[in-house]
Amino acid sequence: MNARGYSARDEQRLLDALGRGLGREFPNPGRSGCPGPDVLKRIASRTMPLGQAEKWLDHLGSCSPCYSDFSEFRKSHELRKKRTLLAIAASILVVAGIAGWVLLQRHNETPVAQTAVLDLRNRSLPRGTEANPVEPPLVVSRAAAHWKIFLPFGSNDGPYDIRLLAGSGELLVSIKADAKLTDGVAVIQISVDLSSRSPGQCVLRLTRNGAQESSYVVELR
Repeated sequence: MNARGYSARDEQRLLDALGRGLGREFPNPGRSGCPGPDVLKRIASRTMPLGQAEKWLDHLGSCSPCYSDFSEFRKSHELRKKRTLLAIAASILVVAGIAGWVLLQRHNETPVAQTAVLDLRNRSLPRGTEANPVEPPLVVSRAAAHWKIFLPFGSNDGPYDIRLLAGSGELLVSIKADAKLTDGVAVIQISVDLSSRSPGQCVLRLTRNGAQESSYVVELR
């Protein structure tokens, strides 16, 4: 027998016995043979093993004062239990709300696939490995998974070698792609993965036919 609680059948037996006592309304002004309040509280809260509680059933079934005390203790116990359950439920809701907020924040902070536009149409056509120091860098998000490069006016279509080098000289990107004319402008589209790279300035080098090379400063953010 579980010493910490009663089954539904055991509890019904206890309530039936006590209910009969209440129905007979046995007064006991002298409280003869009555157990102490601690016993009644333990029975009401189901913390007394049923084997120990059974010896009090006959008395509780024939003593209205004890039944009255038991009823009050049981109501108090049920009320505390409900309050505890409500507190637990409220805590779960709070924790779930905080967890949901944290997940939402993480989701919002997670880089999403996007397209970066590198517009070189009004830029000069520098030759060689040195970028024009006067022109501002091209700002690109590291989260951008796709680059759309609009080449300077007058650029030819066809195959290009695209390389991106870090300030240290490390090669970050090396791709071959074709430039296609769109409304008279040569456009190159490539896919990259720079999400794990550190922010900073890089050099974008475009080479056509293995000879005509132009360089531009790119700032990764």
